[in-house]
Amino acid sequence: MKIVLATSNRGKIGEIQKFLSEYKITPFSDLIEPFEIVENGKSFKENAIIKAKTIYEKLKDKNIVVMSDDSGISIEALNYEPNIFSARYAGVKANEKDNLNKVIVELNKRGVNESKAFYTASIAIATKYGIFTTHGWMHGKVINEPKGENGFGYDPIFIPNKFDKTLGELSEEVKVKISHRSQAIENINFILKSLN
Repeated sequence: MKIVLATSNRGKIGEIQKFLSEYKITPFSDLIEPFEIVENGKSFKENAIIKAKTIYEKLKDKNIVVMSDDSGISIEALNYEPNIFSARYAGVKANEKDNLNKVIVELNKRGVNESKAFYTASIAIATKYGIFTTHGWMHGKVINEPKGENGFGYDPIFIPNKFDKTLGELSEEVKVKISHRSQAIENINFILKSLN
């Protein structure tokens, strides 16, 4: 089975390939010219479906499976922002560091050193049999000072429940076992196996 990933985020590509090592995963940008997908859904699930469906229709190959992931962080002290806007919290052209810094600035504005938070991952696959989706969550808290160089996105400020280190400080092996994305991928793997 050929799986095409509807992202060009190298962090996500590497993480998903580790989870689904039995499959060859190809980023869509290796097959067609990258283009902007308008993510105008109102939930992680809707955005994941939009991405998977758009790439599937663009590739015009019924024998492939297009997988997409939409994920982000929701922070209690920020009224559960950035949520679906996690990748563009500091603006449309913002990078990961800009987004991370904006969260820290917003926490500091409110005089908050830490807050309950959770990550959500929704994975969608577009296939000739239709669209399938799964979810995964990871609960914990965010702090207002980045720690560690591992991971990507908001990992340096997120401490999962039952841990005293950020995802930026934890090893990749530990993160893989507990992450929201690994839960969602584990569930999608059952669907992929049923399609073989």
